[in-house]
Amino acid sequence: MHFIDPHVHMLSRTTDDYEALARMDCIAVSEPAFWPGLDRLSAESFRDYFRQLTEFEPARAAKYGIQHYSWLCVNAKEAENIGLSREVLAFLPEFLPRPNVLGIGEIGLNKNTRNEAVVFLEHKELAVQHHQLILIHTPHLVDKLCGTRMILDMLVDDRRLRPERVLIDHVEEHTIRLARDKGFWAGMTLYPLTKCTPQRAADMVERYGPERLMVNSSGDWGPSRPTAVRDFILEMRRRRHSESLIRRIVYTNPVEFFSQSPHFTRPTVEGEG
Repeated sequence: MHFIDPHVHMLSRTTDDYEALARMDCIAVSEPAFWPGLDRLSAESFRDYFRQLTEFEPARAAKYGIQHYSWLCVNAKEAENIGLSREVLAFLPEFLPRPNVLGIGEIGLNKNTRNEAVVFLEHKELAVQHHQLILIHTPHLVDKLCGTRMILDMLVDDRRLRPERVLIDHVEEHTIRLARDKGFWAGMTLYPLTKCTPQRAADMVERYGPERLMVNSSGDWGPSRPTAVRDFILEMRRRRHSESLIRRIVYTNPVEFFSQSPHFTRPTVEGEG
C-alpha cells in the first residue's frame, strides 16, 4: 500500500532510511523545521537550515522516487529566545515561494511559557498574512493537555484562521477530541517513548474514526522509527480493518490536507483513478 509520512525529520536520517521507505511504498514525506539537538546561536544558522530543507533534502529524496515537502519556522524549544526568533521571522518569507514548502511549522509550545506563546502568535500572523498552511507541535508528556488547550485557544481566537488549514500534531487519547471537535486536522505520532504506539493509534482510529486524521513517524535522531507508518498499516491489517480505511488515514487524508497548498503535487499512484 502506498503511503505518505506527513511528519518525519529526514535530515537526521541516512540514505538507507530513504531506501527502506521506498521499498515499503512510501511515495512522499513532509518535513517540519525542528530543534537540531542544541540551540542555534545566530539567525543565519536558520537560513542555512532552511536551505537544507528546501534544496538538499528534496534532491536526496528524489533519488529514491520520494517527493519531499517541508515546513519552516523557529521551533518551540528555540522560540524561548524572542529576539533571535524575530530575526528569523524577518527573512523566513523569502523561502515560502520555494516549490517544496507547504507552510509554517512545526510551531507550538514546549514548556508552555509566555515567550513561546508570543513567538507562536507571531508565526500564526505570518501564516495568515502569507496564506500558509500551519503544522502544530503539541508538548510532550505532562504538559501536553495544558499546552494543547493553550494552543487551541490562541488559534480559535483568530477568526481569520480556517481550522481545516491547520494540523494539530502529536495528539494522544486525551487531546485528539480537543483538536477535531474544533474542526482541525489531527496527527498521531508513532514514537516509542513520548507519544504513541501503532497499537494505540489503531485504538484511536477505532474509537474516534478516520475523519481529519493522519499518522506519522516523526523519525529523527532520537529513539524513533522512520518506517513506523508501515507498522501502523500492519497493525490495522492484523485487526482486519479494510484496505480502504487504512488507505484513507495513510494516503487519502494527507493528500486532502496538503492539496490546500499550491506547492503540493498529488503523487502518481499506479491504478488510482
